[in-house]
Amino acid sequence: MKLRFISPTLHGVADYSAGLGLIIAPFALSLGETTPIALWFSVITGIAVLAASALTNYKLGLLRTIPFQGHLAIDLLVAVTFMILPFVMGFTGIDAHYYWINAAVVFLVVALSATE
Repeated sequence: MKLRFISPTLHGVADYSAGLGLIIAPFALSLGETTPIALWFSVITGIAVLAASALTNYKLGLLRTIPFQGHLAIDLLVAVTFMILPFVMGFTGIDAHYYWINAAVVFLVVALSATE
């Protein structure tokens, strides 16, 4: 059984969905109890995810300038940032859990993404 079973195309679907989710979810979950940064960092990251997806060299990319391996590296950077951000910014409650859960999901998607 192949451990990396998420194709670049399926990864692209996840990217665009995640980008929209990162923009919408903070409002639906009323993030920002600790600080407004908890809400706005997600929105800005969502916009960046949509932009990176549009620039990635995969089937769903529009300009295809970022190699898929580079895209995965960006995803890892986002996951690490989401993991440490609650500690650095002092997020608590839903604000912290939101970022930790998103970090775990991004780590998992990257780990299971096939590069070819």
